Amino acid sequence: MTATVTAYRREALLVMNREAFDSHFDQARLDRLASLVALPDPLWTDELDSAQARARLATAELLITSWGVPRLTADRLAAAPRLEAVFHAAGSVRSLADGVLWSREIVVTSAADANAVPVAEYTLAAIIFAGKKAPFLAADASTAYRGWGQPQGFGDLSNFRRTIGVVGFSRIGRRVVELLRLLDGPSVLVADPYADPDEVAAAGAQLVDLDEVLPQVDVLSLHAPALPGTHHMIGAAELAELPDHATVVNTARGSLVDSDALAAECQAGRLFAILDVTDPEPLPADSPLRSARNVMVTPHIAGSLGTEIHRLTDHTLSEVARWLAGEPLRHQITADVFPLTA
Repeated sequence: MTATVTAYRREALLVMNREAFDSHFDQARLDRLASLVALPDPLWTDELDSAQARARLATAELLITSWGVPRLTADRLAAAPRLEAVFHAAGSVRSLADGVLWSREIVVTSAADANAVPVAEYTLAAIIFAGKKAPFLAADASTAYRGWGQPQGFGDLSNFRRTIGVVGFSRIGRRVVELLRLLDGPSVLVADPYADPDEVAAAGAQLVDLDEVLPQVDVLSLHAPALPGTHHMIGAAELAELPDHATVVNTARGSLVDSDALAAECQAGRLFAILDVTDPEPLPADSPLRSARNVMVTPHIAGSLGTEIHRLTDHTLSEVARWLAGEPLRHQITADVFPLTA
């Protein structure tokens, strides 16, 4: 009689809020996950402090996380002695990462590259709309139904040979630069002290200092991380350097911009803004950015939503498969890189 040998599979636990779990995992993706790892019951939790959650943590060798994951503190990680890897099926890992992750040399990956796709697409659309001032014309009852003609006070309504400034050659910033090749003859200037000039040139842009970017641009698009050194990096002085009728596009972090200074410029009619992120978020009901006709605010929708979330799931499951096979990971966040990430 021949004994049946069952191949050992690593034990995984999914940690995220209910909405994230339902958005990430349809039956096909749950089946794919189950083909890769062992999933004892319960396979999913939104907390890590109950007796049931701690029991699962005690044997889990990898976590798959997303929105709503509790911070992986020293206490919680102490309850996970077998943990070797955390695969984050969303963008930034700042909300979950704790120093003990690096001290224990736990592998951490992110789906930020996959999340960069819809943000870059949204940004391209915002830049194109900014060229024509479309959101602001649509919101202005005095011009929206006037018919053919060149409205006054909006600048040159064009996307031909415009100058576009990209602040931050991040995953998203790089994609935006590459997508801008779809326009006819743009001049793209990148400001990023950490970027490689050759890589920027290969993407189709020129690397220059921020103070050189500001006076030249028709559109300023922000893609820097939220760090102490980038807080209000676009303040009153920087906004004053922008040409009349320039548009500020922010799909990164609201804290990059001094909201009061931007509101003053927009209320004066000199600048325009398309903001998917704000500081604070959401804006107070009485914020002048809500009522300025030169501002379009959307509720943080540039990132992955709806079926776009499946892109993040697929990205993460592929990374899990590479890790299990001992192959090089493509999207690992290391201790030295973490301080510079969004």
